[in-house]
Amino acid sequence: MTIPDKDGIVSMNQTPKVNYQLELDKTLRHLTEQQIRPKLLLHACCAPCSSYVLEYLTQYFDITVFFYNPNISPEAEYRHRVEEIQRLIREMCPSVKFIEGRYEPQHFYEMAKGLEQEPERGVRCHKCYRLRLSESAAAAREGGFDYFTTTLSISPQKDSAVLNRIGAEVSDSTGVPYLFSDFKKRGGYQRSIELSARFSLYRQNFCGCVFSRS
Repeated sequence: MTIPDKDGIVSMNQTPKVNYQLELDKTLRHLTEQQIRPKLLLHACCAPCSSYVLEYLTQYFDITVFFYNPNISPEAEYRHRVEEIQRLIREMCPSVKFIEGRYEPQHFYEMAKGLEQEPERGVRCHKCYRLRLSESAAAAREGGFDYFTTTLSISPQKDSAVLNRIGAEVSDSTGVPYLFSDFKKRGGYQRSIELSARFSLYRQNFCGCVFSRS
């Protein structure tokens, strides 16, 4: 299994593979049995990926969507995605709150320096995961949230094992529990496509950064 180090760089290890959907099932079952409805800060990358996750998790959590994605460029693309996710929330789940993080692309480029030629799903992406999850965890701690997580695992292009490992490490350093997940499981990705069509969502063809577009 891939395990990121403190810089977000991943090496190989023979530890057993974890089914993160089953880990999520355990948490949701516990919340249901205890009749607990926690506050969740949900890092969101875009409206299409958020659609199914919101439909799923609003059954169990009071959710605030946190849009922090300094990797997205140009700024017009970033603004379009912000507007789309705000529209999705208004139309699909108006009880969900929204926080826009700072748009600071310079932080992404500083992080990516020297990694421009890395392939997709490689070291640059892993460090980008860490950048966004670290900011999300800090916002969750400041806002008094019970959990934080990300919509990123719904994408077939994202490594859920790496995402969850980084989430766990960031959780350890901030003290805010990370909600393990693999949202692409059980038809989650397909459902996001259906919801995107229903709400006429803008479906981008790249993750957001210039390196994924080239």
